[in-house]
Amino acid sequence: MTLDRDWKCGDPQQHLKWAEATTDALRVLEGKWKIVIICQLFGAKEPLRFSELERRCEGVNQKMLIQQLKELEKDGIVTRTVYPQVPPKVEYALTEIGKALGPSMAELIDWAFMRKERLASKEA
Repeated sequence: MTLDRDWKCGDPQQHLKWAEATTDALRVLEGKWKIVIICQLFGAKEPLRFSELERRCEGVNQKMLIQQLKELEKDGIVTRTVYPQVPPKVEYALTEIGKALGPSMAELIDWAFMRKERLASKEA
């Protein structure tokens, strides 16, 4: 669902609602590893096993990865599939809501690079 925003609508209550919605969204994504996990799942052609996700998230320890994945699952961003076999096989993938983050994440990446370039040009 994409809605056009009239940023100059002049309604302070509407601006507060937008700020609250943005804060709620950022709260779901806060945590050192959540964005890393989401980016790795975006880059995967198929669901990732826990061990592969752990390899791709360089520097994360198992306990933190498990915690961040549980939070992302609770918030509906990631789905966890457990296969009844020995040894256990667990795979992670983005949900539809998680995949819907794609355009927003792309915009944030563009913004981050633009900001970095502008800051670098001011220092030069």
